[in-house]
Amino acid sequence: MANATNTTAPVRRFIKRQEVESITGLSCTEIYRRVAAGKFPKQVTLGPKSVVWIESEVLTWCDERIAECRSEVA
Repeated sequence: MANATNTTAPVRRFIKRQEVESITGLSCTEIYRRVAAGKFPKQVTLGPKSVVWIESEVLTWCDERIAECRSEVA
């Protein structure tokens, strides 16, 4: 085997706004307000009327909020 190391690319999954709302508990308005303020991961535009978020970025944002509440370093 030429490549014996077990390196796999991270799984990247696009999620729609409704799933972002479900994961975070934030409303649509609050998501966009935080994106505009630079306090939430920015969406990815797939087309003129289609935007998504990268799931791992949203989950990282959630983990950071938990760490802040618990005074831990993420």
